[in-house]
Amino acid sequence: MAEERARAPKAPRRKPVRPAGTASTATRRRAGREPQLTRTRPGGVVAATTGFLGISSARRAAILAIVVCALALSVAVPLRNYVAQRQELAAVTAQQQALSTEVDQLTRERARLDDPEEIAAQARSRLGYVRPGDVPYVVQFPQTGKNPATDPATDGMPWYRQLWREVENGPAGVQPVR
Repeated sequence: MAEERARAPKAPRRKPVRPAGTASTATRRRAGREPQLTRTRPGGVVAATTGFLGISSARRAAILAIVVCALALSVAVPLRNYVAQRQELAAVTAQQQALSTEVDQLTRERARLDDPEEIAAQARSRLGYVRPGDVPYVVQFPQTGKNPATDPATDGMPWYRQLWREVENGPAGVQPVR
């Protein structure tokens, strides 16, 4: 009996006629995002893997990844330029502050040197000038030790050997304490 049913030609089914205001079951399923069931072979029913716009979820993920990468690449170059400009602006601001401090210092120095008493004090200390009627004194400190240029023990000897000799024997002319 089962064989007779399998061999018997099946009559095509007709879809029932529905009034214009009602929706079919398949339309209701799509609206609720339920998976659609499709027939791949006689007697078998498989859930369809296509989703929105008829694209599988793996392809949607790939397209999403491509779009995200494109957005990231389109934002990366302007963002890098922005960060570089901010760093350059910070460096220029720091340089401007340093130059402003130097200008303030030089302005104070100029104001100090505008005083005639300061100029006279600088001339006396740096150049050795004296006022008329003043008696200049030059203090010379005595020489304490031998002149290394005339010392016969160090003639023609490089400085590092002289240093090593002083480390071993002590300074020239000084007896070690025992």
